[in-house]
Amino acid sequence: MMEFKKGVDILSAVGGIATIEEAQNLLKERLDSEHLQRLDVIRHQEVLLKIANAISMCAPEAVYIHTGSEDDCAYVRQMSLEKGEEQPLAMPGHTIHFDLPEDQGRMVNQTFYIVNEDEEVSSLAKKEVREHSLVYIREHMRDIMRGKTMFVGFYSRGPVGAQTSIPAIEITSSTYVMHSAELLYRNCYADFDAEVTRRGEFFTNVHSEGTNRSEDVPKARIYMDRSWQTTFSCYCTYAGNTLLMKKGNHRFASDSALYKYNGEELSEHMFITGMTGPGGRSTFFAGAAPSGCGKTTTAMVGDDFIGDDLAQMWIGPDGTLRAVNPEIGIFGILEDVNLEGDPYLMRCLRQPGTEVIFSNVLVDEQGKPRWTGDGEPPADRGVNFQGTWTRDMVGVPMSHPNSRCTLKSEAVGNHNKAVNADPAGMVIRVVTYSGRDADTMPPVWVAESMDAGVAIGASIVSKATAAEIGTSGVNRQPWANAPFVAGPLANYLDAQFNFYGNPKMTKAPIMAGLNYFLTREARGDRGKGLLGEKRDVHVWLGWLELYAHGDVQAIATPIGLLPKYEDLKKLFTEKISKDYPQSLYDMQFSLYIDNLVSRIDLQQAAWSKEPGASSRLFNVYAEQRAALLVLRDAKGSVVAPRDL
Repeated sequence: MMEFKKGVDILSAVGGIATIEEAQNLLKERLDSEHLQRLDVIRHQEVLLKIANAISMCAPEAVYIHTGSEDDCAYVRQMSLEKGEEQPLAMPGHTIHFDLPEDQGRMVNQTFYIVNEDEEVSSLAKKEVREHSLVYIREHMRDIMRGKTMFVGFYSRGPVGAQTSIPAIEITSSTYVMHSAELLYRNCYADFDAEVTRRGEFFTNVHSEGTNRSEDVPKARIYMDRSWQTTFSCYCTYAGNTLLMKKGNHRFASDSALYKYNGEELSEHMFITGMTGPGGRSTFFAGAAPSGCGKTTTAMVGDDFIGDDLAQMWIGPDGTLRAVNPEIGIFGILEDVNLEGDPYLMRCLRQPGTEVIFSNVLVDEQGKPRWTGDGEPPADRGVNFQGTWTRDMVGVPMSHPNSRCTLKSEAVGNHNKAVNADPAGMVIRVVTYSGRDADTMPPVWVAESMDAGVAIGASIVSKATAAEIGTSGVNRQPWANAPFVAGPLANYLDAQFNFYGNPKMTKAPIMAGLNYFLTREARGDRGKGLLGEKRDVHVWLGWLELYAHGDVQAIATPIGLLPKYEDLKKLFTEKISKDYPQSLYDMQFSLYIDNLVSRIDLQQAAWSKEPGASSRLFNVYAEQRAALLVLRDAKGSVVAPRDL
C-alpha cells in the first residue's frame, strides 16, 4: 500500500523552512505589502509552509499572489506579451506561444515518480529514489527563479464543494503557464482554505522554465512526489510538462482514488459530454481515449459538451455514477481540427470573441495561425517553432503534430457551463473506451456485464502519438489512463472492479467500446483509408444513447452486443444525412475471429506480467476466447452479424 507523507518532504528539505513562524517571517521579508495582504486570506499552515519553502528554494526577485480577479488576469496576459512568452496574433484575444524545438510533448523519459525505497510503481512508469531526486532538485532548482517573478495561484480541480474536487496551488515563473492555468482551472483563492479543510488534502506544483534555452532541455525534469503530493518541473516550457495541475495532479488524484477511496471514487482520463435523446432527454457520457484517438472530437459531438480530457467520478447517494470535470478549459490537439469535423471549436479559433493561446502552430504572413489538416488552402510561408517555413520544404510539416489550443470551455457553442459548475456532478449513463485499432474491433459494441466493461477499458491499445516524446509503435493504454497511473496496474485494475462492482452503484451505466480506426484494407476492401468518417461519431453515440434507455435492441456476440443494421441506417439518415449501405455495415461489424483471438492473447500475455492482476479479468478473456473458437468452428473465421 502507498503511504502518504512518508520520507523526507523534498520541498521542505530544500527550502529549509520548518515552522509556521519561520514561514511567516520569510513571507513578510519577501512579499511587498500588497501581496502579503493578499496572502493573508490563506491561513492554512501547511499551505503557507509550502509557499514559503518554494520561495526559499527558488529565490525569486518578486512574488505575485494571483487572486483570479480580472485585473490580475489582465496583468498576467500583459506580462506574458512583454516577456515574449506569448505574441499577439491578428485576431484580437489570440496569442501564439512557441515551445522550445526539443520540448514539444510530454517528456516521458525525463518524467519520474519520486518513490521511497519500498514503494512500487506502475510497470509503465519511471521512478527515482527519493534521495536521488532530492540531490537533483537541490542542485538545479535552488535559485532557479533569481531575477524572475514567482506567480502563486490557488485553484480547484473541479467545482468548489464537489465530493471529488481537490484544491491545488500553482507556483511558476512562467506567465504562459499562469495564463493557461486561468483558462483551464477554477481560481478558488477565496475558498481555498475551506476546500483544503473539506477535502483533507491539496496538491502543490512548482515550476520554472529556468534559462529557457535548448541546450538546457536535456537536464529538464518533471517529478511527481506522490507521498507529499508535490510536483517539481524545470527547464521545460511545453504545458504538458509545466502546468502540472493537469496530468501531474491527475496522477495524484488517481492515487487518492486508489489508496484513500478505493471502490468509492475514480480519477479518469475521460471526456464528459451530454447527448440529447428522444423527448429532449439528456444522457451524459464519459469516455476514455489516448491522445490522438478522437477524444476531443467525440466530446464536442455532444449537445452538452462538458470537458474533453479528465473526469473525477464517484457513486452518488442515489446509486448513480456521477462525475465532474476538474477543468473549465480545453488544451486540445489541433492537427486535423477543421470546420467539417469540429464546427464548434473552429468558430472559437476562426471568429472573434474568444481568448485563445495557440502553441507550436504556423503563423502565416497575415498573423493567422495555421495547422496541418485545418481544411483551408495551404499557407505559402510563415513562422513555426523551428523558424521560417515555406511550402516547398519537403517533409517538413507547417505545424507540429502536437500543436495545441488553450481556451475556456464556455466559449464553445455547445458547452453547458451551468452543468459543469454543479458540485452534484452529472449522472453518467454511458462509459466508453476508445483506441486505435486498424483491423480488429468494430466501431461500437457494448459489454454484457460490468466485469466485461472493465475488461474493455483494460484492453485499450493505441499507436504512440506526438503528445509523447521518445515513444513509438503500438502501446498498451489500459483505460487510456495507464501513463498517469502511478501505482501498480494490478492495483488499479482491482480499483476498477471494486468501483463498478460496488453494490452501492444500483443504477450502473452501460460500458462500451469505440473504434474509429478500422481500415478498408484490413476488411478486404480494395480502397484505402478508414472505413468511417469523423462525423460518423454522431451515429455511434446516438445508438449508445438509445441503447442505454432500452429504445433499441442489440445482437449478442462473444465480444459483446452489436447494433442492428436497421437502427444504424436510420440514425445515419437522421443525424448526418448519409447513406449507410449494408455492405459497409458488414465490413465494420463482422467478427474477424482470428484477429479477435490474437488480440485477447496479446492482452492475456501482457496482463500476465502484472503481479497480482485480478482473475476476474482473465475469466472475461477466457470466456470470450472460448466462445469465439466455438463460433469459428460453426461459422468460419469471418462471421457477419446476420449469421449470429
